[in-house]
Amino acid sequence: MLWQPTPNSEFRIPNSKPKTPNSELRIPNSNLTYRFTEIFRWIPAPASKTTDRDGLMLGLALANLNILGEDIRAEVQYRTTVDPFLKNNEYVFYASSPYFFGLPLGWNFEFSRTDSDDDIRGFTDRNFLIDLDLDWAVLPHLSLLWTVAACDLDNADFLPEFGFGFAFDFRDAKIDSRQGVYFEYMLTHVGLGDAEESGCGWRDEGCKDLGGENYWEFLTDARAYYSLWRFVTGATALVRYRPGEVKFYDYYAHGGKNTFRGHYAGSYSLGVHEALLTLEERFVLLDRQAASVWGVNFFYGVQLVAGLDGSLLWNEGAPGWEDYEGAVYGGVHLVIPALDRVRFEVGYSPDRKEPKFHFGIMDKVTASRWRNR
Repeated sequence: MLWQPTPNSEFRIPNSKPKTPNSELRIPNSNLTYRFTEIFRWIPAPASKTTDRDGLMLGLALANLNILGEDIRAEVQYRTTVDPFLKNNEYVFYASSPYFFGLPLGWNFEFSRTDSDDDIRGFTDRNFLIDLDLDWAVLPHLSLLWTVAACDLDNADFLPEFGFGFAFDFRDAKIDSRQGVYFEYMLTHVGLGDAEESGCGWRDEGCKDLGGENYWEFLTDARAYYSLWRFVTGATALVRYRPGEVKFYDYYAHGGKNTFRGHYAGSYSLGVHEALLTLEERFVLLDRQAASVWGVNFFYGVQLVAGLDGSLLWNEGAPGWEDYEGAVYGGVHLVIPALDRVRFEVGYSPDRKEPKFHFGIMDKVTASRWRNR
């Protein structure tokens, strides 16, 4: 039986008797077929990104959300800095899906070209990057993770990267989490070895000015959320320890909307290893509301936030109190689809004694993960 409803139509069974509220309607040997039409196959949209190095970047994107009906999303983006305009540019292709031939093996592929002046670390960052991340859900709340990447950075040795890890995810939702915990551990190796001794490996012309790298990264990403009425308490910790040879162009920088909101990013706050700690309280001023503009459906919500930021940034051994900075912050978050949230925040560090205003996109703990290559 094929039923294609029209507006205000009803589904009726001929000669059927009226049913009571709790009764069931059974139709033996019948099939009900639903047909859905995708309104847009290709979706043009604005592209945006905020980083502590480049600030706000804007551009254009073109996305296909369901290639071949297999839940594969593909997207091309171009982004450039707003201030100074057109100075730093990014060209990116993304493809991702939560399945691979029907298996619960999520994958995310990225190919990007970056042309940027890194004023914080003091070098010209022109690179090609190719990256593949795999997420295999072996149990409902346990995933095994793999990453393989390669970066061709101008005036540096070739930088391959491979890693593996696992993640426990008991959150109620990945976006705008309000209850549950998340824990991830990753072990990653970057570089080909000692560039000075190996002659930069595969390059015939020898070592480049920026040199090569050879280090391991031990990453821990822990998040916990608890809700009581309209109050959502969140505690997060991102720790990355990198023994080995790390060059200055891959140093972590703290300061800004995605790391430490007590000051802005600068060359005065660089380090090999990092720990970012946050304790945040959110008040749901307006819970998510459905809306439609010109036939495009979406949701929005408003949250008031206040919290504490902690920053540890160091180069060797174990960190000390001299490597620690703390700050308080508060602001307003606009919760929307895709970007998770748009953040308007003010941070204050007792050491700096001056409020800092920040505008960010996505949750801080999420943006912290992709602010470096």
